[in-house]
Amino acid sequence: MIRRSIYFAGSVAAALVLAPPAFAQEEDHSSLTIGVGGAYIPSYEGSDDYRVIPIAQARGKVHDFAFWTRGPALYVDAIPNRDSDGVDFELGPMVNVRLDRTSRKGMKDDAVRALGKRDVAVEAGGFVGIGKTGIFTSAYDNLSARVAVAKDVAGAHKGYVITPAVEYVTPLSMTTFVGLGVSAEYVSKRYGRYYYDVDGANALASGLPIDGRAGDKAGFKKIGVNLSAGKSLSGDIRKGWAIFAAGGYSRMLGRYADSPVVSVAGSKNQWIGALGVGYTF
Repeated sequence: MIRRSIYFAGSVAAALVLAPPAFAQEEDHSSLTIGVGGAYIPSYEGSDDYRVIPIAQARGKVHDFAFWTRGPALYVDAIPNRDSDGVDFELGPMVNVRLDRTSRKGMKDDAVRALGKRDVAVEAGGFVGIGKTGIFTSAYDNLSARVAVAKDVAGAHKGYVITPAVEYVTPLSMTTFVGLGVSAEYVSKRYGRYYYDVDGANALASGLPIDGRAGDKAGFKKIGVNLSAGKSLSGDIRKGWAIFAAGGYSRMLGRYADSPVVSVAGSKNQWIGALGVGYTF
């Protein structure tokens, strides 16, 4: 029976996920994949400057209860994946640590650096989703849809973030997989105000124009697409070493794209890339 067992996430700031399904036997109720690598990401969300950062990710299951990381986020599925028809219902808690603009060193743009650092946000909440193995290309491909809802509990932006995502992954052979994902982020007024509004004092310090529209109301902040691929180094994607690569594009939307933080100091177009190696036990 085919089950999703190898995952390696390749982004931190943009939560780009490499989510390949792998060949795993039905009796394998516990597994673990860990990966390390590097990611090429914007220096902040909405920036036109880029930097390279190290990444470390993990995915696994314990007695059919799955868990996985996506950048600095952790998801735990409280519903065990035991359906013989390949249907996987997902429901569980998640937590994300948002590090955007929390270090002056990471902000290459002088104007944005003059706006000051942001506090680390800890977004806690939950997710719900459904996946199905055996959809289009073979009995082994997987299509899944998921929505996560989280609120900052650390007192940074104090708002909420809703993240819908759809992912499709398929093995091409016992050694190779490819994947495609589409996701978006819907954020609250407080989130928009904290990261994208520029008030009078900010404008004086940075030289950016005053703009408070991002915090007027909630809305979709961005939409993105990513491609992923992996190749086993051991001859079997179910176990041993494998290399992974991913590339993604996202577009800042609406009032967030029009914020001077993006439209003047940065760019609406956001690119990301990742390369890494993983090991499945």
